[in-house]
Amino acid sequence: MSLIKKLWIATVCLTVLALGGSLVVGTLSARAYLVQAMTVKNIDNAGALALVLSHLPKDPVSIELQMSARMDTGHYRLIRLTAPNGETIAELSDAGEAGTVPAWFRALVPMQAGAGVAQVQDGWHQFGTLQVLSHDRYAYESLWQSTLDLLLWFALGGLACGALGTALLKRILRPLDDVVAQASAIGERRFVTTAEPGTLEFRRVVGAMNALSGRVRQMLSEEAERLEALRFQSQHDALTCLMTRAQFLRQVESALEREDARAGGTLAIARIADMAALNRRLGRPAVDALLRTLGHHLLHLASSQPGWEAGRLNGTDFALLACGEEDAAAVAQRMQVEIDRAIAHAGEGEPLEVAFALGACAFAPGTALKALLAHTDGALAGAEQDGARMIRIADPGRPPLPHTDLHGWRCAIEDAVLKSRMMLARFPVLSTGGAVLHQEAPVRLEMGGEWQSAGYFMPWAARLGLVSRIDAEVVRRALLDVEQEPSALGINISAESLCDAAFRNHLQTLLDSRPEAARKLWVEVPEYGVVQHPAEFRELCQMLKPLGCRIGIEHCGRELKRIGDLHDLGLDYIKVDASMVRSIDTEPGNQNVLRSLCMLAHSIGVQVIAEGVSTAQEQAALTRLGVDGVTGPGVQAQA
Repeated sequence: MSLIKKLWIATVCLTVLALGGSLVVGTLSARAYLVQAMTVKNIDNAGALALVLSHLPKDPVSIELQMSARMDTGHYRLIRLTAPNGETIAELSDAGEAGTVPAWFRALVPMQAGAGVAQVQDGWHQFGTLQVLSHDRYAYESLWQSTLDLLLWFALGGLACGALGTALLKRILRPLDDVVAQASAIGERRFVTTAEPGTLEFRRVVGAMNALSGRVRQMLSEEAERLEALRFQSQHDALTCLMTRAQFLRQVESALEREDARAGGTLAIARIADMAALNRRLGRPAVDALLRTLGHHLLHLASSQPGWEAGRLNGTDFALLACGEEDAAAVAQRMQVEIDRAIAHAGEGEPLEVAFALGACAFAPGTALKALLAHTDGALAGAEQDGARMIRIADPGRPPLPHTDLHGWRCAIEDAVLKSRMMLARFPVLSTGGAVLHQEAPVRLEMGGEWQSAGYFMPWAARLGLVSRIDAEVVRRALLDVEQEPSALGINISAESLCDAAFRNHLQTLLDSRPEAARKLWVEVPEYGVVQHPAEFRELCQMLKPLGCRIGIEHCGRELKRIGDLHDLGLDYIKVDASMVRSIDTEPGNQNVLRSLCMLAHSIGVQVIAEGVSTAQEQAALTRLGVDGVTGPGVQAQA
């Protein structure tokens, strides 16, 4: 039973008790007063009438006329004149009307006023005894009305007290809603904090839960930092802090499979010439300092652009992966600038004679890794032949694009969207037990008579500002499809759409229109979008959670230290990037990272799904490490 109901019950009980006591005391007091007043009135009226009768002639007519006149004006029940011998000389009585007073009230509160008695004289002799009784009807009516008034006032007072108490209690209990919401969030492993209310008892409870949330947040932050340190140690070169060759190539392979606005890009490789001679001339410590500085500058360049990565392939080769940037010459020049700065910085004002060559090659989504490396290595070899600090750009030999300008791409994309030449593909995401968690549904557009993947047109859509429009159509199509299918659908929201307030409002309208279908959607945002726009992602989570949607982050792996900050968002799952999953069965370093990631994610109620799983051996290793689901070419074949 709620406190409000208990308050009303208490108010009613107190009102009834107070009313009962007041009625008993008030009614008895009023009855005593009325009885006394009627008795005094009877005595006074008897004396006055006896005096009048004493001065009148004692004939029966005169006596009866005087008594009748008094009877008519004084509201009497009985006037009787008796002789000294007890014989009745004259008697007038009036039973009166029953009135509005119920009989049970008369029986419950009897009133018996004393009769007024006076002597009537005839000269010096007693003529008779006069007895007067006033009518009690008016006394009962007065007592009954006062009782009804008291009952009404108590009822109004009880209602007023109850209403006022309810308002005050609601105000006092208003922080209780926040306490309940916080307790529910903690139960869902979302360790939020709330402002401490003014009520002492609530303040103590909220303070204790805030302290718990604070300790858990600190623990998650420490674990995330430890996880990031473990990832960095296993995936990065100790001297330069750049990615190791194996991890960098896995990153490149993952980039070749991207289907978002940053699909495609450039791979650039720089080679320090004659490292052995450089060691002899400058000394090993100086060369190590140069390499360390070079790594710092390349890391700074990579971190300044979303989706860029830098790695050290061997002792002399340094690589830069620029996702979303297909101008290979521009990427190569930026890398050359950073290498020159590193050499100048390492020389501490004195020029160092360090020769290097640089080769670069642009790639499109779906390019084979071996072909990309072969083109880039060929360009690098040509740059070495051209001389020191030379750049050569490889020709990947890609087929010409169907459109050469932005206008052509705009017309093609808008035409496909307007004419509904769109479909959502299906790629299963399975639990480690083999059950279907959901179906990934990447978008496809029919362009030039062929169905093209998102990596083909999304980079152009991003340049034209059409990504939000495509994402909105994907959501609409997914809501229609999921109503006809038994399994849930997973859809991607791009970083560009995440930042679009109009898109978020339109998304809520679409989901509100089909609430049952909305509960079967798994909505995911790329990791770089979450990192760059945390406020917008938080707003998206707060909008989607009440609608029943699952919320996730895809391509996780680079920003593992941020996972501790997601504990209060109600996140449902994360998808680990394929670069961390490939060859996981033979990579002890990545195994440790993934095992720790699963433990940390599970502690805040988040599922971990591995992307890009291609072999049964990888899937078996992932199951042992604690992941909750898998997806990729191997999973597709298995399904």
